[in-house]
Amino acid sequence: MPELPEVEGVVRDLRPLVVGKVIQSVRFSEVVYRGAAQGKQSIVKNAEPAYFERVVQNMRIASIERRSKYIFFHLEKGGESFLMLSHLGMSGAWFVVHSMEEITELKFRKHAHAIFTLNSGELLVYSDIRRFGELRFMKEIADHAPLLKMAPEPFDDTALDYFLMKCELPKYAKKPIKEVIMDGQVISGCGNIYATESLFSTNIRPTRKANELTDQEKRALFAAICEVLQESIDNGGSTISDYRSVNGGAGGMQDRLKMYSRKICPQCALSTEAVVIAGRTSTYCPHCQK
Repeated sequence: MPELPEVEGVVRDLRPLVVGKVIQSVRFSEVVYRGAAQGKQSIVKNAEPAYFERVVQNMRIASIERRSKYIFFHLEKGGESFLMLSHLGMSGAWFVVHSMEEITELKFRKHAHAIFTLNSGELLVYSDIRRFGELRFMKEIADHAPLLKMAPEPFDDTALDYFLMKCELPKYAKKPIKEVIMDGQVISGCGNIYATESLFSTNIRPTRKANELTDQEKRALFAAICEVLQESIDNGGSTISDYRSVNGGAGGMQDRLKMYSRKICPQCALSTEAVVIAGRTSTYCPHCQK
């Protein structure tokens, strides 16, 4: 699943391509309509696809920002402001092209589920191979309750104190620290890849309970999370499987990962182990991480 750095890369690529342009129309795939007819809300959430298609017509894309793992498209029409929310799920990708043939990877062209026609003549396309992503049209953030529970951005001045406070709560204190730092209500945007890397860089075993870590360890871990997130942003994110930045671009951070999915520890050269935590496979070194 794309994490904070990957989503940040998509936002940075999209801004110069679509901000200031007007959505003339949008059409969704048959998969979206079929899902809605069956009550499954495939990709398009909290609104009927036909309503979504109609309401965004002639809306101007005023700005785009990232919040945690979400993309916020701020829209304007008739002096009013609206929000289109995008979550990439496991395999979502955005393209800005003049024709669908410009999407060179067949799997993304085949699984294009939302095609926005812009007043520039370009197409803003959302593709999603596994269809775990989502698009929501809203008036404001409060229309989607989970957004109100997101932790501060990890680079915010308040984020460290917020993290330390959350670790002390009964809800989190006895959970594995790996599960805690992947929780978006504790730290925004840190998923399996960067949680694995930050725990390795601080020699902390992912199965340790949050309340077993010293204050010094927690502070070092938080600093490591911020460091690896920034490193990944600087290197275009990690393309592990289906992640692509805008127009099919791949990241370079996957070549810099030290522990994620590794069989041999780069620090001691011994075999790593893996354990499932919160439904995700967590690779660690039993010799270096205590």
